Amino acid sequence: MADGSGGEEPFLGYVLDEQIGFLLRKAYQRHMTIFAKSMIGGLTPTQFSTLFRLFAEPGPISQNALGRLVAMDAATTKGVISRLEKHGLVTTERDPDDKRRYLLHSTEKGRALIREAIPVVKGITETTLEPLTQSERETLLRLLAKLA
Repeated sequence: MADGSGGEEPFLGYVLDEQIGFLLRKAYQRHMTIFAKSMIGGLTPTQFSTLFRLFAEPGPISQNALGRLVAMDAATTKGVISRLEKHGLVTTERDPDDKRRYLLHSTEKGRALIREAIPVVKGITETTLEPLTQSERETLLRLLAKLA
């Protein structure tokens, strides 16, 4: 078969539609489309995750620690923080104990946006997982957490 769905040649038994990376990318694209259509405040998924972590932390957090909490490298974290700060959603200040470090806080505007966005994000998750049964959803999330 020449379509890659079963024969050995010319695809040597490789079926793209059965590969984890390909399927994850397609699922991610579907989720991103749902997110873009539904999210409020112009937040991207990365901005939402960053703002949520700042909202959930009891005090200021260093930019480095925040990057680790949301699985972003330093350069990406810096860019996301700059954009959130430009919109008045976070503030940055030098750490009084270490002038090389910046401490981040969510502003009241940022906290209000997160409070408003959480139900929206729950709906985005629900829509993304809609094709699955409750048991399948739990299994998928458990397995993805294990892979992550």
